[in-house]
Amino acid sequence: MHIGLVGYGKGGRYFHAPLLASLPGATFVGAVTRSPERRQELTHDYPNTVAFDTLADLVASGVDTVVISTPLASRRALILEAIELGVAVVSDKPFANDAAQARELVEAAERKGVLLSVYQNRRWDSDFLTVRKLIDNGTLGQVNRFESRVERYSPRSVGKVAGGGMLRDLGSHLVDQALQLFGPVSRVYAELSFISPEAPLDHGFFVALTHTNGVTSHLWGSCLQNAPGPRFRVSGSAGCYSVDGLDGQEAALLAGLSPKSEGERWGIEDPQRWGWLEQGEQREQIASERGGWNEFYRQVQEAVAGRGSNPVNAQDAVASATVLDAARLSAEQGRVVHL
Repeated sequence: MHIGLVGYGKGGRYFHAPLLASLPGATFVGAVTRSPERRQELTHDYPNTVAFDTLADLVASGVDTVVISTPLASRRALILEAIELGVAVVSDKPFANDAAQARELVEAAERKGVLLSVYQNRRWDSDFLTVRKLIDNGTLGQVNRFESRVERYSPRSVGKVAGGGMLRDLGSHLVDQALQLFGPVSRVYAELSFISPEAPLDHGFFVALTHTNGVTSHLWGSCLQNAPGPRFRVSGSAGCYSVDGLDGQEAALLAGLSPKSEGERWGIEDPQRWGWLEQGEQREQIASERGGWNEFYRQVQEAVAGRGSNPVNAQDAVASATVLDAARLSAEQGRVVHL
């Protein structure tokens, strides 16, 4: 696979490029960026790659797959251009402004016969993989409530979320995870937080989902939370699993590490961050599964080669966007929205 990146900001530089450059059997060709500063960073980080002026120039160099990691406002046009050029496309999240736009992009890819995937890397978080294992093997019994949070104190992030507010940005991860675990949703209730009445973008959210199978999901996100709650708390008939903090892959990538530099150490969580299974007075620490954001790109590689399936079907992003649209409507009107 010859793969290129569109956008070399924080997302492209730290959350995509190191994974692309670590992928065995693939060539990270280069990135589209016209910023002199980012071109200099690209050359410093990956001396053998090329900076391109346009997506068309990148595709003309011989890539078969492109990753779109630009702000949401420019993403739709770039995805459509890549589809028309006939290359496989990976879109960063959030995938689209709303469900209608998401459907438009999916239909365009289907008409052209182009693979379109969405970078839901947090499906390969250590803690999420652990939750999924505990549910699948019956350790938790019948699950009735799923609680999920990504909360930080980062005032610099207020009003600067490239994805259009915390609900659209972080919410796309949390809703995707809930849908992956428990399936479709019948009811949505949400509350949004704004730093002032004039603020155009939310900095925090709470969303309650009622899944058609009866499970309730409570989801929180914030960039102004001084005391974050548990990352996950999952309650079932046979016990409750909880875990604090965030998967370590984000911090590792921001520190300049990668699957290539860390090898077998990549994605392994320190035992101090393992979660706990509790029922009554019984309490047992549960070893965390190994995380692997790079697994997403390995599966994309297999799909492009015709040896595997799309790791994140873009139809999943349509489902998530539908829930996010309902959440925004719920917050605006102060009511439960039925799907």
